[in-house]
Amino acid sequence: MTAEPHTRRTILTSGAAVAGAAVGAAALSACGGADDAKPSTSQPAGDQPSSPAAAGQPLGNLADVPVGQAKAITTPDGKDAILARPTDTTVAAFSATCTHQGCKVAPAGAELKCPCHNSVFDAMTGAVKKGPAKEPLPALAVKVENGQIVTS
Repeated sequence: MTAEPHTRRTILTSGAAVAGAAVGAAALSACGGADDAKPSTSQPAGDQPSSPAAAGQPLGNLADVPVGQAKAITTPDGKDAILARPTDTTVAAFSATCTHQGCKVAPAGAELKCPCHNSVFDAMTGAVKKGPAKEPLPALAVKVENGQIVTS
């Protein structure tokens, strides 16, 4: 067997192939791993409302939220939220975090407005009324007990 002399072309071609394989392996390892087996803790919009804290935690007085309007609160676990009162006897609650880029929405009558990019949400349903947000605000599970709005 005769040894072939290594030319500049064969060295560069071999080096590029090795480098390409290394980059590909790194990209594949970034896509998988032990974390893939863990379930996601985020909840897609439209699913069942999530509870901001343990059931029965007070969030506010029903009388403090005018019918047809909303009020900003902080949940017992320290998260920004919105309480809304669609009717005299019903309440709704939503995360106050805009689904566009995470800014805090503010109540404005029957709407929730994002000061960062001007998204507007329906305060009674959390639905997007005006983008750029495309997803509704996540609902929080609440109910009325003895004139108090509590987590459920």
